[in-house]
Amino acid sequence: MKRFIYASAFIAVLSFVYFQSNTLTAQSFQKTPPTLKLGEPLPANLFVELAKAINPSVVNISTSVIPKGRMYRDPMQEMLEQFYGFPSRQSPLQSGKPQRMGLGTGFIVREDGLIITNNHVIDGADLIEVQLTEDSEKQYKAEVIGRDARTDIALIKIKADVKLTVAVMGSSSETQIGEWVAAFGNPYGHGHTMTKGIISSKGRAIEEINRLPLLQTDASINPGNSGGPLVNSKGLVIGVNSAIDARAQGIGFAIPIDEVKKLLPQLEQRGSIRKGYLGIALGDIDTRYAQANGMDEISGAVVLGVDDGPGKKAGLKPYDLITEFNGKKIKNSRDLTDSVADVEPGSKVKAKILRGEKIIDLTITPTERPSEKSLSRLFQKNNSDDESKSNESAKTKSNTPFNLGANISDLTNELRSEFNLNKDVKYPIITAVDRGSIASQIGLRVGDLILSVNKNEPQSAQEAIKSFKKGQNTLRLARGRGMSVITFDLN
Repeated sequence: MKRFIYASAFIAVLSFVYFQSNTLTAQSFQKTPPTLKLGEPLPANLFVELAKAINPSVVNISTSVIPKGRMYRDPMQEMLEQFYGFPSRQSPLQSGKPQRMGLGTGFIVREDGLIITNNHVIDGADLIEVQLTEDSEKQYKAEVIGRDARTDIALIKIKADVKLTVAVMGSSSETQIGEWVAAFGNPYGHGHTMTKGIISSKGRAIEEINRLPLLQTDASINPGNSGGPLVNSKGLVIGVNSAIDARAQGIGFAIPIDEVKKLLPQLEQRGSIRKGYLGIALGDIDTRYAQANGMDEISGAVVLGVDDGPGKKAGLKPYDLITEFNGKKIKNSRDLTDSVADVEPGSKVKAKILRGEKIIDLTITPTERPSEKSLSRLFQKNNSDDESKSNESAKTKSNTPFNLGANISDLTNELRSEFNLNKDVKYPIITAVDRGSIASQIGLRVGDLILSVNKNEPQSAQEAIKSFKKGQNTLRLARGRGMSVITFDLN
């Protein structure tokens, strides 16, 4: 009987706790909906009216190349061959005859025929043609007025014999997440196609795509949409369709129109964007180099070479690591390139440099970047990953101690020429690696420049050789397009 009473009491307690806890959980849920400041209902004919207003200002752009001793193939033909899995017969291309290269979109922004599009739409084209409507057989030849690869914006112009409809540019800064938008373009050659969606996000910083933070939308953007307008519900252009994330659906990106409007005066007047210039060739460090220097992550840009420009005048030397520029921490070589380009030529800028083990502060005055046509490749840094230059020697007379199995030499004019090294580079170089040796096993390569051995910066091959020791050794190397660190033991 007592057991029954105890059991009943225990069950009662459990029941009380169970119902009480569920009651508390239910009471803890928020029941009041968020306050929404809703406007007027969405008009049923909104997108119908947008199509009528915007499509006349949207143009289809086709580009062609003129083969000069090379054989070009139709990209559409290649796509069909890959899709269906068999090659088709295609007549050989004739040199000097224009061959279709690609399709894109643009939109008219001025009645005299000025058109905004993406730089990648017209890049490499010998002939640019514009079609005003899909059913029109007339093609207008376009002239390139200005272009900028890093922002991916280009201005082209046509001389039309009809009155042109102009798109009105709005403000991307006033755009809000969740706002309705429509994308216009020429996807896969389907001219004047319109898709709708919302602004998914603002300020997407994607360095690989664009220097400018982008608008993200779920309005369908496909190949051929590039350069078309992204329009809000008021019929104002708020962005230039630019790219998609191929890994997913409903992730498209547009260049904010506020940023585009800032570029237009320079593109029209100069044909390019006024940018800062240091006259240096850049590379990057690897993970091992970052770890050896106590960095939490890879950061900084490596100076691979300097010409007689502002960088050299300020004191930059090959294999300096630029970690800060104009008050900003530098992530990599592209980050530095963008930071330098943003500086007004002639202004003084502070930079922080890691040179070996020392941190150095410099003041640099960037000049104006030369035009792309006149800017030659000042530094042709060797890519040491080439098999032809990184192969191990079957057996050499290595001059390194402790059976390291590598040959270290002073730089000569012949070696500079062989490895495409700038005349300012004076570090010793690895000219041979014995097959199966310690040097081979730890990853030393022919063409590696020795920047330091155990924190000693050698001025000659002999100094480098004398710096090796029994036990742990650390080499700081210049390799290919950057720098690396190797730590190893010698017995």
